[in-house]
Amino acid sequence: MNITMTLVRAAGVLGFGLVLTGCMAPQSQPVTERDAALTQGNVQMNLRLGQTTKADVIETFGAPNVTTRDGEGNEVWSYQRAARVSQSSSRSGLWNILLFPGARGAGGALGTSSSTGFETASRMITLIIKFDAEDVVTDFNSRAATF
Repeated sequence: MNITMTLVRAAGVLGFGLVLTGCMAPQSQPVTERDAALTQGNVQMNLRLGQTTKADVIETFGAPNVTTRDGEGNEVWSYQRAARVSQSSSRSGLWNILLFPGARGAGGALGTSSSTGFETASRMITLIIKFDAEDVVTDFNSRAATF
């Protein structure tokens, strides 16, 4: 009986420790999760002309795919992200057949139907950001496509 109580207490302490560990927030977000934040909504919410800095952009979207300079010597960053979205759906419902008077055996019938489907689509977003000599956003353009 004493060994059983010890094992129960140990399991309880271990379980409590696991719950506390699961509640802890991570210290930093992996780059792959930041890359997923590149959406039209996040671009509009996070980029402000004359305010957002390169450090802000990296913190929000991660490292760019390509960095270049424009004709005036200002830095231009390009991001391009692609995702494949898959969706499975099923739908079932009732359908109703009504027979109108004048037809033989006027009345109604009730039946069921169902359908299932699997749908995939590819999404692409491209973001181009221009910076001035003080590393502040001067212009940006984003475009998203689904195909």
